[in-house]
Amino acid sequence: MVRITYKDVVEAVRQLAVDVAFNLPADVRRAIETAIEAESSPQGREYLEQILENDRLAQREKLPLCQDTGLAVLFVDQGNQVQVAAPAEHPEATLTDAINEGIRAGYEQAYLRKSVVAEPLNERRNTGTNTPAIIHHRWVAGSELTISLLAKGGGAENKSKLAMLKPSDGREGVVDFVLDTLRLAGADACPPFVVGVGIGGDFETVGLLAKRALLRKIDSAHPDKYYRQLENELLGKINALKIGPQGMGGDTTALAVLIETAPCHIASLPVAVNIECHSHRHRSVTLRGGEDG
Repeated sequence: MVRITYKDVVEAVRQLAVDVAFNLPADVRRAIETAIEAESSPQGREYLEQILENDRLAQREKLPLCQDTGLAVLFVDQGNQVQVAAPAEHPEATLTDAINEGIRAGYEQAYLRKSVVAEPLNERRNTGTNTPAIIHHRWVAGSELTISLLAKGGGAENKSKLAMLKPSDGREGVVDFVLDTLRLAGADACPPFVVGVGIGGDFETVGLLAKRALLRKIDSAHPDKYYRQLENELLGKINALKIGPQGMGGDTTALAVLIETAPCHIASLPVAVNIECHSHRHRSVTLRGGEDG
């Protein structure tokens, strides 16, 4: 059994929260640099250059990439040989507690906007800590604990959609649904987008697939040729919408389309689209503890 301390988890999550707020991920920066070279619209190029300038200022001045510093969404892969050891002073503390403590500490330290309300419909009182975080946990084989953070802004998240299509809708139905979702998102979701698409599973799984897809590097290729071709087809058709950077027209409406799939019922074809804005704040860390003697 491998032991990772509660304190190590708190510190790792705290650092993730700070890093994603101030630093454009390297894969996103590369994609924007490539898009600038290919963009035919002068105004589109100018907006893309401003995104990179915003990144430089955020890093230098330690200012958030966006004033909406996001809902903290975490994907946790815990190796089956990993034990997270609670602190002696709080023996009942859990991995969930450690993650939320790390988010609280990171958002407080970096003076990031807290965007979580305690309940959705009545008082909508802000929790003041940006917690509770949204945590998706799964057990995997091995002796490592990998924590991935997406800081999900409200503008792009609000334009995400899910549909329960019929199997007879097929590939064409999926393509049409994705395009309709991006067309309706328009400038409100701060393009150029990174688009996560989930296909399969069931009602609750497909949305998670679409969000998990966003953890991939945006220049990565899908391992399955069919879905790799579908990603490329969707990216081309989304960019043909000519929404462009910040909705001002141009060739770069999306930087990438990333697909994740799962088995599904013979009578179902679930599909979900989860949209990220151009900042696409994502980062992962892997913790490796010592053996528990």
